[in-house]
Amino acid sequence: MSKRTIVSMPGDGIGNAVLPEAIRVLEAAGFEADYVHADIGWEFWCTEGNPLPQRTIDLLEEHKIGLFGAITSKPKSDADAELAPELRDQGLVYYSPIVALRQHFTLDVCARPCQTFKGNPLNFIRRSADGGVEEPEVDTVIFRQNTEGLYGGVEWTNPPDNVYDSLMSHPKFSMNFGDVPREELSVSTRIFTRQATERILRAAFEYAKKFGYKSVTVCEKPNVIRETSGMMLALGKEIAAEYPGIALWDTNIDAQMMWLTKNPEDYGVIVAGNMFGDIISDGFAGLVGGLGFACSANVGEEIAVFEPTHGSAPKYADYENSIVNPIAMVLSACMMLDHISEIETAAKMRKAVAEVVEEGKVRTYDMMKMRGKPDVVEQGAASTTQMADAIIAKLS
Repeated sequence: MSKRTIVSMPGDGIGNAVLPEAIRVLEAAGFEADYVHADIGWEFWCTEGNPLPQRTIDLLEEHKIGLFGAITSKPKSDADAELAPELRDQGLVYYSPIVALRQHFTLDVCARPCQTFKGNPLNFIRRSADGGVEEPEVDTVIFRQNTEGLYGGVEWTNPPDNVYDSLMSHPKFSMNFGDVPREELSVSTRIFTRQATERILRAAFEYAKKFGYKSVTVCEKPNVIRETSGMMLALGKEIAAEYPGIALWDTNIDAQMMWLTKNPEDYGVIVAGNMFGDIISDGFAGLVGGLGFACSANVGEEIAVFEPTHGSAPKYADYENSIVNPIAMVLSACMMLDHISEIETAAKMRKAVAEVVEEGKVRTYDMMKMRGKPDVVEQGAASTTQMADAIIAKLS
């Protein structure tokens, strides 16, 4: 059987440190593949005016599976200022390349597991009723609709006539904003479609059924955002009827964030729209070690891209000895293996990570609750490579 080809997209900043280490772990675990490098990120915006070159899209079209590191995104004014002089004043607009990837390939199902590793000093703890300390075991998977909502990119500043006239036809817009000068208006839309909303809900319920979770929680805000959140909750109720063994819960995003540290162990699968899913998944990630442990999958009908949810952390990218935690990238690689039915290899890698964390001999600076300074390795923290080495040692 020929080797599978994986499109490797390190991207910006620390993506260039963590992705190669994850590939080393994959190879040590016995996963054989060819890795083809693909260009993506800030450098290509600055030099080409496109952070997602067509050549990268073509590689993903061909090979179907991508591993992605991190990207840098900046506000519009900063993006325009850093564009190469010869590319300015050509109407080029910066868009996040990972968001563009999701939309181009309809990678509409995003799964973000947030699970406790025993012995992790960053795990959430709370006071018990008798004054003691409890460490609840968190095992929550957030399903985030990945292509619509507030990240859909349908936005205007100083909206054109046709848009402005349409907005003014809504009584609440004309009442609340009708006297605001048009050039002072900025409008971002939150669009949900029935098809995509149903797909993310079904993905959440199927996952709960497959892995034995007892509940699916719709986390939205239907009491205020009545049309979009309301549609997701209504569809959730319809679909829940097809899964009699799984309870449907619903929470408001603001209340959910308040309850996050009250009873996180009660939540199994959570499903939400794009922005709220982003928020709640980062919140749960904070309970199990932070972004150094936060992995994710972006899955479409044919193509899937796997990535840690941390950013590019440019302040760490220039350190002579990389100090960032590669576990989120390694766990993202495990999700890739699950997706392509390399279940045993994925389980072996997760077990190795769990053993390293529980043993506690090798910890990156975040796990030691140190500030991310260049000298943390000299103070006993593991470097990026040393953490990968420790995981590889457990594999063998």
